[in-house]
Amino acid sequence: MSPQIEPFEGAIGAAVNNVDLSQDLSAVDRKTLVDAWNKHSVLVFREQEMTSDQFLRFSRYFGDLEIHVLEQYLHREHPEILVVSNILKDGKNVGIPDAGRYWHTDLSYLAKPSRGSILYALEIPEEGGETLGNTLWASTAAAYEALPEDKQQKLLGLTAEYSLGNRFNKLAGDGTKHIKMSEDQKSKTPPVTHPIVRTHPITGRKSILVNEGHTTHIHGLPEEESRGLLEELWTHCTKPEFTYRHVWQPGDVVMWDNVPTQHLAICDYALPQRRLLHRTTLTGDRPYLA
Repeated sequence: MSPQIEPFEGAIGAAVNNVDLSQDLSAVDRKTLVDAWNKHSVLVFREQEMTSDQFLRFSRYFGDLEIHVLEQYLHREHPEILVVSNILKDGKNVGIPDAGRYWHTDLSYLAKPSRGSILYALEIPEEGGETLGNTLWASTAAAYEALPEDKQQKLLGLTAEYSLGNRFNKLAGDGTKHIKMSEDQKSKTPPVTHPIVRTHPITGRKSILVNEGHTTHIHGLPEEESRGLLEELWTHCTKPEFTYRHVWQPGDVVMWDNVPTQHLAICDYALPQRRLLHRTTLTGDRPYLA
């Protein structure tokens, strides 16, 4: 049987049933998943069990894979896999520990942000039978479409600066313990300029790209006006009507289209509560407005 797509209520997301991701999927089933990914932005697969090789095979159905700039958190045998974890080994984190504490779009600080990402849950923290470390996704396409037409027109043509260093500075300012960026990492991720509204390369939908984690300022606006508009957009994009909250279980696979979404990991757990996920990242193109 073919994968069954069950859209969630609201603006974003769908569950995918009747599919075993450890198996090689047919061309027809792959197209079903790609079409659902473009339409619903977030796809959720429950009760999966895969080896790293199988996870990489599934990920490549959707495009080429990137190797993340934070090389200290890469899987030792498979550098295409970024380890997301709070687990310590010999006093050091085995994976990226903060897991996206601010609303962000993956790799929007690069000239070509990622097209999408896929997370595979191996260990999930819980307390009293309640799952911790949930993740929120927001549809920035639905958020843009909900704006009044005059507000939409105001945003078109504006550009902003995006920077990985901005995220690290925010973490340091919040007192979050985190490894500092190396000079090599800084040289690989200089600030970039993107439009604050981008067009989806497949669907043509417009969405809001500015995000709390990576956007520093809007070009051409006084500092106070830039900050005010950014905060207004960040608040608007993450309204409940545009979001989906995922309650993780071990064996979950969640993939998302990075173009029309932002996401946020809820950091409400700490060791000895362990969280371990593997993530692959799909290469993307330079954002544009059409």
